[in-house]
Amino acid sequence: MRKLSQTLLLILPLLALSVLPPSAFAESKTDTVTKTQPKVLSKNNKNIEPSELDKLQQRLNDIKQEVSAATKDSELSSLNNQTLELVNQTDDFISALLPDLAQIQTQIDVIGPAPAEGAMPESPEVMKQRSTITAQKAQLEKALEHAQTLKTNASNLSTQILALRRNALKTQLALNSGSILGARFWSPVFSPQPEDVIRLDNFIGQVKEAWDNAWKPDTLFGSTVLFVLALAVWGYGRRVMDLLIVWVCTNGIPDGRLRRSFFACATVLTTVLTLWGGAGLLYQVFARQNTLTPLLQSFADGVFILIIFSALIVGLGRAILSNQRPSWRLAPMPDQVAKVLGIFPPAIAMVLMFFGIVEQVNTNIGSSVPTAIFGNGLASLLVGILGCLAPIQTNRIRRHMAAIGEPIDSRSTVAGLVHIVASAVAISILLSLLIGYIPLARFLTYEMVWVGIVLSSLYLMFKFVGDACESLFSANNASGKWLKQAFNLDVRYLDQATILFSAIGHTLLILLAAIALFNGTYGATTPMTIVNKVIEIMGSDSLGKINIVPANVFNALISMALGLYILRTARRWLNTKFLPKTTMDTGMRMSLVTLFSNIGYVIVILVTLSLLGIEWNKLAWIVSALSVGIGFGLQEIVKNFISGLILLTERPVKVGDLVSIAGIEGDIRRINVRATEIQMSDKSTVIVPNSQFISQSVRNVTMGSAQGVVTIPLTFPLDIDPEQVRTILLEAYQMHESILDMPAPSVSFSQLTPDGITLSVTGYVSSPRIVSRTKSDLLFDLLKRLRAANVRLSSPQSLTIQNITPEVADGDSDNSPKDL
Repeated sequence: MRKLSQTLLLILPLLALSVLPPSAFAESKTDTVTKTQPKVLSKNNKNIEPSELDKLQQRLNDIKQEVSAATKDSELSSLNNQTLELVNQTDDFISALLPDLAQIQTQIDVIGPAPAEGAMPESPEVMKQRSTITAQKAQLEKALEHAQTLKTNASNLSTQILALRRNALKTQLALNSGSILGARFWSPVFSPQPEDVIRLDNFIGQVKEAWDNAWKPDTLFGSTVLFVLALAVWGYGRRVMDLLIVWVCTNGIPDGRLRRSFFACATVLTTVLTLWGGAGLLYQVFARQNTLTPLLQSFADGVFILIIFSALIVGLGRAILSNQRPSWRLAPMPDQVAKVLGIFPPAIAMVLMFFGIVEQVNTNIGSSVPTAIFGNGLASLLVGILGCLAPIQTNRIRRHMAAIGEPIDSRSTVAGLVHIVASAVAISILLSLLIGYIPLARFLTYEMVWVGIVLSSLYLMFKFVGDACESLFSANNASGKWLKQAFNLDVRYLDQATILFSAIGHTLLILLAAIALFNGTYGATTPMTIVNKVIEIMGSDSLGKINIVPANVFNALISMALGLYILRTARRWLNTKFLPKTTMDTGMRMSLVTLFSNIGYVIVILVTLSLLGIEWNKLAWIVSALSVGIGFGLQEIVKNFISGLILLTERPVKVGDLVSIAGIEGDIRRINVRATEIQMSDKSTVIVPNSQFISQSVRNVTMGSAQGVVTIPLTFPLDIDPEQVRTILLEAYQMHESILDMPAPSVSFSQLTPDGITLSVTGYVSSPRIVSRTKSDLLFDLLKRLRAANVRLSSPQSLTIQNITPEVADGDSDNSPKDL
């Protein structure tokens, strides 16, 4: 009836116009138009000023600026309410324009189009009315277009504000959204918001539609096959892959630790592949016909990432605990403890998977912030409870084993640290939920899981790389034998290659783990993301920028602590493992370790400053100020530092040398950046500035030769048999265990005086440091041998005159020789 009445309203005026004469035609049109022309921008007899649209546009611009500056959730919530109110006002504006536009269009239809060329001309009044109404129509269409654009922009701004509020839950850790015990937290369950219900119903409707499309008669067979294959992969794929891994380890890998580490890493990989493969087959059930909507496609992409992470948690738990094959377990852990802990990785994976899917739904449908808080709070609550139960169960099992007298291995330092940190974080999660800091609880939950994934993966790969290098270069395995024969290598070089390549692999793994910890998060970081981050870090110009923020300071402190730990570990590894396998002497090894340490400290400082965001060109004024200080107060330090570098590179003296400088003689124990430590014979230490070794004369006893010389000069009477004495001296030297056979001891006739014959006996010892002790032993032995052979040493002659007469005393005043 409504359509019929509108049609009659259009037809009746046309019939009336058709029966009027031409003279009355224009008047009729003019009267009709004049009577039916509406007031511009009216709705329900309520006028709306055209300037109101400009006011709404200005208000939208103001809200955008306030959103960009908002930092609190309450501010964003208020701005979102204002944006929604603006949307409603714009919608009212549009609703007011549409009837007016329809009425004007009716008037244009009544007047009709302009007469064609050659037709009867119309009156000027009709032309004027047509022009006026057409201009009004254009004005209304422009205002309507502007209003619709304004409404769309306001709706988009509301969506962006909701996204900012949801993201704020992940970044604003100090946001108090209410305790989980309060009614506000449970409001999405008991009193959900209507918008959330509508969006969820829409999402469920799309899911049902995709489900129905997958099971249509023309796709039923393919969907059934894919669904059965997915169930088969989930149910039996992992078992088959485990049997295959065991066969490969038993028949293809040499006996040793590599079997265990390879089996653990392969277990993780097969667990991820089977769960991901089954999910991929299930995805093809619904997506192979390209029937998924963009909303469902985005949801499916997020779920795939969650499946990979959940599978990784399960796989790492299976690999580290190894309850199926306890004898292959890498971590030193009692079987009872491993069995108790076996349920926790799958439980945590299931909780994170379920609530991760809930979060994906909330993100894709744009649900309200309270709904997102509710899902995050429940996930954190369950993970926190599991995180507390795991240490409690572990301690209970260990106490029970101790009570019944079973042997229990003491926890390592790392295991104890992990135990304490995990317990503390789990308790912090529960406390944060109780006092209302749900964003903080969510952050701690996902960070704890992410750190656990990274460190567990690092542990397994660390073991695998070390065992792989040891097996590859082992002289007992086929690969090591082939390398030895192909390159004619000594076993010592194979040992060096094992240590070197394992150290390189471990270093790369630590760097990747550090990048993953600092730049990754659970549910978003994939291996390709980490690789891209590595490439970005290597190719970035972060050393030329400054952007000091609290997060950068925190990362810099962690990086400095980690860098110092790695540097100390690397020094210890070089000093105790790698360099002793080489042919370098002790001094060269110590010099290399010291030089490596100095370079390492510089790199750690550079990386720390880089993470702080310090720009080097902005430190020019500091360098200028330091240059003045160096010219006056720091010149000695700089001189000693440069001298230390010269000593380490040119090596005129090195660690272990016996040196004598400025009356100080001792062994060099350490060459530091500023000074060198010399240990004296009495075990005291003298610290000598490095510049003195460059500017003064230094006697290096061990530089040219490591041997020492023991020379003893003895004076005998003129009536001895020189050959007999020579034989005695040589026998004493030859019989002493410290005297070397080559060069052989020798006796030289050094002097003939009225007092007697001086013979010098010389022998060589292995080190100058034992010259004094050997000389003492030889003197004891020589005196004993000479006394046994009745050979006396020459004694100095002395003249004693008593009771000298005056005549003699007077006669002794001249210089003539006297006969005594």
